[in-house]
Amino acid sequence: MDGDTVLVVRPGQKEPVKLRLDAVDAPETCQPGGSAARDAMITLALRKSVQVQSLGHDSYGRDIGRLSVDGADLGAEMVRLGMAWAYQFRTGRGPYAALQRQAQKEKRGMFAGREAPMSPALFRKFNGSCHAP
Repeated sequence: MDGDTVLVVRPGQKEPVKLRLDAVDAPETCQPGGSAARDAMITLALRKSVQVQSLGHDSYGRDIGRLSVDGADLGAEMVRLGMAWAYQFRTGRGPYAALQRQAQKEKRGMFAGREAPMSPALFRKFNGSCHAP
């Protein structure tokens, strides 16, 4: 769906489940960097067998969890590539903070531009949701 939310089809199920990756926040699809983040997640996960570590639900009813492919943590990979921020609800930095600092230092992904990227929360405050009517 985007850089931090995927649709997962669980074994034995036909309907996909929306899964929000824990500890990352990717740009909205309609903001700068959003399409690149979505494309990076597609490259990492589309039509691949994934392992899901479920961690509960968010306030929107989406499942929250860690997602991995062949042992690689996709949330960590998105942050390492500069396609998402390290994030943990209410606590700020999250477990991928060092990966984010490295991506910023090496100017990867959304950190490659001269201006600092706008967080999705701030983007929504000024522009509304990408999915608003």
